[in-house]
Amino acid sequence: MVDRERVLAKLDEMRGYIAELRAIAPATMDGYRRIETRRACERLLQIAVECVIDVCQLFVAGRRLGLPAEEDDLFEKLEAAGVLRPETTLVVRRMRGCRNILVHEYGRVSDEIVFETIHSRLGDFDAFEKDILSALS
Repeated sequence: MVDRERVLAKLDEMRGYIAELRAIAPATMDGYRRIETRRACERLLQIAVECVIDVCQLFVAGRRLGLPAEEDDLFEKLEAAGVLRPETTLVVRRMRGCRNILVHEYGRVSDEIVFETIHSRLGDFDAFEKDILSALS
């Protein structure tokens, strides 16, 4: 049984991080390049994606979909169980990849990609939430 309250709490946490990100996101690349702004945006994006991964882990455990060998398995298991649509699975994989670069390969972080993500991909979090809420009902 999926722990509905924990899932909803994680989604709420994710929404809060995305709202903060939208509030501080500069309109221009020059504004983004200020170190404090850049680091704040990167961190908020990272922890928002970690909420997504946490929700996926809660669903896989709650629905007893098996032990994932790695994080990608979480998404595959949820797609196979009808929790995530195939297009959402692709989006979540990209989110995880972005988070991994932010966390593990800091020297390779592209300011342009993060800036573009902030301005054009935050709706992906809404699509993920829609799939999850649909699966909860």
